[in-house]
Amino acid sequence: QVQLVESGGGLVQAGGSLRLSCAVSGRTVSIYCMGWFRQTPGKEREFVAAVSRSVGSTYYADSMKGRFTISRDNAKNTVFLQMNGLKPEDTAVYYCAASSRGCTTFSRAFAIEYWGQGTQVTVSS
Repeated sequence: QVQLVESGGGLVQAGGSLRLSCAVSGRTVSIYCMGWFRQTPGKEREFVAAVSRSVGSTYYADSMKGRFTISRDNAKNTVFLQMNGLKPEDTAVYYCAASSRGCTTFSRAFAIEYWGQGTQVTVSS
């Protein structure tokens, strides 16, 4: 099994920045792709970004490109999401995710095998 623990959420003003971290533990050798989703009440979980564990290739939802940056540190089994230029509409619970499948299918929430517990990000206007 794989365990994911997020940290770094909080309250920030519009235009500000936050850095989310996700510590991955357990059978990490089985993980091929890691990333982030977000969810607001009444809406489906939305893909944010992904990174391949081996090569480091990155993938982003169109609305996050240029503002969010995903990275990973394999030595520490940690994946990061740097969020800049935050907007009130970025307010959501952010979930770390991991999959043994390739990153090309990662954007579909049903393809994710492992989830973190989520961390709240609130952007005030």
